[in-house]
Amino acid sequence: MPDERYQNTPTVVTTDISQAARALRQGRLVAFPTETVYGLGANAWDADAVARVFAVKQRPFFDPLIVHLGDFGLLPQIVRDVPPLAQRLIKAFWPGPLTLVLPKQPRVPDLVTSGLPTVAVRMPSAPLARRLLRMAAVPVAAPSANLFGRVSPTDAEAVVEQLAGRIPLVLDGGVCSVGVESTVVQPTANGVLLLRPGGVPTEAIEGLGIPVHHAPHTPTETADAPVERAPSPGMLPRHYAPRTPLKFFERPQDVPAELLTGPVGWLALGPPPAEWADRFVHVETLSPEGSDVEAARNLFAALRRLDAGPARRIIAIAVPNTGLGRAINDRLRRAATST
Repeated sequence: MPDERYQNTPTVVTTDISQAARALRQGRLVAFPTETVYGLGANAWDADAVARVFAVKQRPFFDPLIVHLGDFGLLPQIVRDVPPLAQRLIKAFWPGPLTLVLPKQPRVPDLVTSGLPTVAVRMPSAPLARRLLRMAAVPVAAPSANLFGRVSPTDAEAVVEQLAGRIPLVLDGGVCSVGVESTVVQPTANGVLLLRPGGVPTEAIEGLGIPVHHAPHTPTETADAPVERAPSPGMLPRHYAPRTPLKFFERPQDVPAELLTGPVGWLALGPPPAEWADRFVHVETLSPEGSDVEAARNLFAALRRLDAGPARRIIAIAVPNTGLGRAINDRLRRAATST
């Protein structure tokens, strides 16, 4: 059930970075823009503030948070060890949309890491986020600024749509430039384990001569066993979902004819096949030019528009599974409904 304590909070939208930084230091929650999506931030040292993030989002405590840094000097306070492989990744991709899972310092509240001995940490590249984090001078634990499992917000309006009345402050920095969450990796003895595809393509990591291995499974929940703790955010089997049922297919020809009846929406890199042109009440094309970068930037906004439109079912088609396409397809698979 939603926590009623977080349903009647006046929400202010501001461009005042100092106001937002002060609020974070005081233990208040602030939604703020990064290059990936808007995050819902809390002072990572303040376990009570972090608990409010979970309550506001209705997020399960077994799903850990990412700690955002504005200064390299904070890293030793958060992690116990930065192995040489992690140092190479930091040099190549920080600041930027890459999250590293590393051994945590005891000071990091267990609530941030869901009780795991590791912590997910990154340094965003968005100038406004960097300025906010430096001004706040604290590490900031921040999942996406939405209700748990719903479509991630890429502008302030989308944050307000979901969290108005539940959080005190939204720092408006316009539209996020990347549009999908960060890539999450965990260094291992023989490369990195890819826990979540995202804003840094795996090809870029492999281009450094670093092998990328895929996580063997995602956490699941059954009637007999509770869900296990996820080592990274964004690993649950259903996530990033619109309220409108979404069906995901690899190719247009895989779509059964019976799903094209009634008010149906289309989401793909380009338009639907010409013979289907009159079948859809709402069409969203992610990138007519076929750009994975443009498609990623447009993904969540397109999902929100489809969710708000007349369609009662969304047909989503996979994009080429290279570059940011892997992250797009991952989000669409997790958004898909089974019925």
